[in-house]
Amino acid sequence: MGIININDDSFSGDGTLNQKKAIKMAEDHVAKGADIIDVGAESARTNRGPISIEEEIQRLRPFIEAFHSIEWNGKTEKPLLSINTWRPEVVKKILPLGVDLLNDIGALHSNDNAKLCAEHGTALLIMHSIGLPKEPHLGEKYKDIVAEVNRFFEEKIRVSESVGLHRERIVLDPGIDFAKDRQDNLLLLKHLNALKIHKRPLLVPVSRKTVIGDVLEIKEPQDRDAGTVACSVTSILRGASILRVHNVSATSKTIRTLEPLLK
Repeated sequence: MGIININDDSFSGDGTLNQKKAIKMAEDHVAKGADIIDVGAESARTNRGPISIEEEIQRLRPFIEAFHSIEWNGKTEKPLLSINTWRPEVVKKILPLGVDLLNDIGALHSNDNAKLCAEHGTALLIMHSIGLPKEPHLGEKYKDIVAEVNRFFEEKIRVSESVGLHRERIVLDPGIDFAKDRQDNLLLLKHLNALKIHKRPLLVPVSRKTVIGDVLEIKEPQDRDAGTVACSVTSILRGASILRVHNVSATSKTIRTLEPLLK
């Protein structure tokens, strides 16, 4: 999954408000091996204010429309489109435009998002967190992070099914760096296989995250790609089905190298 940030305050420094540039980035991601494009209009950084619902829609709509007009020459299968948002007001306007996956980074705070996905035949990515994006949770403490994430997933799957979304349409995300400290993040990455009990695909979004910067003592997110590749390898070995990354080329080459070694 290749990341596209349609904003000017992405933590990784790769955001853009230029729609043509964003589409070109999507084409480049796919050319380098991405099967899914994940686009978001609002940075999740807690030190930046939220954008309005109207602004988020205005950033996403033209990208989605342009994405669907691309002729993916040489691709046997068209890449999937994932939209990164959590606000039901945005989801309601965006899903009818043609979205394969809703990446709900709001920890399914609103059951309406699961219901909307069911109505539009859209798959739902449920990310673990405490509270909403933009809310700092640095003091959050867990007795057993893996067990608590599993309980969260169990409850959110139950809620999603109760509003009509089939279990087969759900993907799970442990929410690396969201309301978690370094030790929490490392424990989740070490024990990803324990999150497979729900028998749903796992997405790991560790690309350039703070936990990598902490381990390597690297401040700039753009310089954390080596750590991202290391986490990508261990995540695959421990059961991840999808890797959400900025550097698609490095990750794709890593996976292609791993495949014959694991046969």
